[in-house]
Amino acid sequence: MSRSQLRPVLLQLERQSGSLRSQIEAALAAHGTPLRWAITAVQQRADHPALLQIEAVVLSAGDRQQDEA
Repeated sequence: MSRSQLRPVLLQLERQSGSLRSQIEAALAAHGTPLRWAITAVQQRADHPALLQIEAVVLSAGDRQQDEA
């Protein structure tokens, strides 16, 4: 039986046009179900979109092999 685990995630995300929330949630979904997240830094760059640092906690399905170890 697999178990869910809380995992910290630190991402850098290049800002795109459109909904910021949707971009962040889509990026975090690759790591699990986001429980909470925050933008903790923004780096403005000349001739490039802003680079955002996102810190989050996600709920992910545990790996059965790791659970058995």
